Amino acid sequence: MRLHLLIAVPLLMTLTACETVQTTQGGTVGVERQQMMFGGLSSAQVNQMAAESYFGMLTEARSQNVLNTDAALVGRLRRIADDLIPQVEYFRPDARNWEWEVNVIENEQLNASCMPGGKILFFSGIVNRLELTDAEIAQIMGHEMAHALREHGREAVSRAYAAQAGTQVVGALLGLGESTRQAADAAVQYGLMLPHSRGNETEADLIGLELAARAGYSPEASISLWQKMAAASGGSPPAFLSTHPSPQGRIQTLRETIPRVQPLYQQAR
Repeated sequence: MRLHLLIAVPLLMTLTACETVQTTQGGTVGVERQQMMFGGLSSAQVNQMAAESYFGMLTEARSQNVLNTDAALVGRLRRIADDLIPQVEYFRPDARNWEWEVNVIENEQLNASCMPGGKILFFSGIVNRLELTDAEIAQIMGHEMAHALREHGREAVSRAYAAQAGTQVVGALLGLGESTRQAADAAVQYGLMLPHSRGNETEADLIGLELAARAGYSPEASISLWQKMAAASGGSPPAFLSTHPSPQGRIQTLRETIPRVQPLYQQAR
């Protein structure tokens, strides 16, 4: 056991490289959770990596002639983004200075993202197949922007680092064999990674709801959006084994939160 402890000490020390941060203000929706970030990975580094990945995707899409081929859709999304971006100051004032960008790839997948630093990408399928209204697009875009504001990408990397180190510590302390180590890996995955990921999705839902409301887009669109998403997906995995909340749970949370942001919407109209 002493040898196991000697092995575990430096691994435990690596966990202290994580620091507690508050990436955003709570807003009206009250997202106040403090986050653990690996101190050796800065926001600037993550933003730079994200930008490189984003521009790589644009280059590939351009070479395949599927980048921004629908001028009307691109203009529509950029107009909605112009409404949403000023609202980020209520959660994170420095984000107003990010180099925001919106592009569209012609693809039938139901997908959209906002990379760290404000790089927004929509697949045309999510708008066209779901026949989204502007207010529903604002809910998706606000949700994705919220992931960037909260630095969920950097947080995920930090959690993965901590999970790997944590599994090594458990193995060192208990002398786990290979099969037991695999069980420990699974325990870390389902006990640490997925619940946090579901929590991040809920935070993004709530912050996105407020961003859209402040920009003058109806909060009720969040309900119709996720109803459309649930219908298009044909069902979803159980919430316990999913990185996203179940559609029913997600809609219930949004319904409970809408009264808090409704005055912001009324004021913005």
